[in-house]
Amino acid sequence: MSLPPEPRANPDLFGHEHAAQALMDAAGAGRLHHAWLLTGPRGVGKATLAFRFARWLLAGRPPGTSPLYLPPEDPTFRRVAASGHADLRSLAPNAGEKGVKLMIRVDEVRTVPRFLAMTAAEGGWRIVVVEQVEGMNAEAQNALLKTLEEPPPRALLLLTTAAPDRLLPTIRSRCRRIDLFPLPETEMDRLMSQWLPELDAGQRGALARMSGGAPGRALELAEGDGLTLQAEVDAFLSRLPHPDPRALHQLADKLAAKRDGSALVTFMELLRATLAEAIRQAGRGHEVAPYLAARPLAEWASLWDTLGRLADETETLNLDRKQAVLTGLSHLASR
Repeated sequence: MSLPPEPRANPDLFGHEHAAQALMDAAGAGRLHHAWLLTGPRGVGKATLAFRFARWLLAGRPPGTSPLYLPPEDPTFRRVAASGHADLRSLAPNAGEKGVKLMIRVDEVRTVPRFLAMTAAEGGWRIVVVEQVEGMNAEAQNALLKTLEEPPPRALLLLTTAAPDRLLPTIRSRCRRIDLFPLPETEMDRLMSQWLPELDAGQRGALARMSGGAPGRALELAEGDGLTLQAEVDAFLSRLPHPDPRALHQLADKLAAKRDGSALVTFMELLRATLAEAIRQAGRGHEVAPYLAARPLAEWASLWDTLGRLADETETLNLDRKQAVLTGLSHLASR
């Protein structure tokens, strides 16, 4: 694979020119809002845009060949990429002690007000980037809310989330929101060809579709056996409403075998995504997937929600993964 750098070191922004231009215009207007909420699908480029904006501000808003662009050889770019800029701090979810649930701890969030209240080392902005802010529990969100309500001068918060509805309404109301949208098919084809030349066109196209037009998510799926797990999802759904019990146990053993739980998480995400698309197509009057005929669409929608709760509880509470798979998939079988 020829993979792109991590967001803080990535000089390229694929798509989202409207969002970059909106941030540039806001800074140029002279009254930059103190908090921005960058929303969009997982892996679509939210963190890349956040660090791009932070670098550009810290470098003194230099002109560039595209909105917010800073060349990699610039000293500010290099320091941000190396996590060495005194006026920039970033928070991101870390794996919890149990399972693979990602979270941002409240003690980390409580360092943000102190950091932003300090005088900028280089006389400009103090900036905090918080990735996947939905990874905060209610206590951590309330700790962040205090900074949003009383921001110090020349302090900037850049928050990214794929699930804005999980945030407290008071947090959402105090941020300017910019939505990032999935990349078009032609752009995804170009990126997948550049990053994953070892795969054939069919596999790259499948990853692009599975990711919903989010290049970062497509790379995660490529690295995490996403194609194989999607095949397992399709095979299971094709056996509904009466799946083979032996095949179910074999699948559960396979998903539970990976110690970090990532196979189960990815499988459940792909299963729910496949169900959601099938329900959506049926609701629009398009061809109905055969397995949907066993239940009303409203019941399928409820099952989709049940699978999501089960996956979250399995991660958070460190439940038995094999039993979680068997429980979840048995919900979809005919009663």
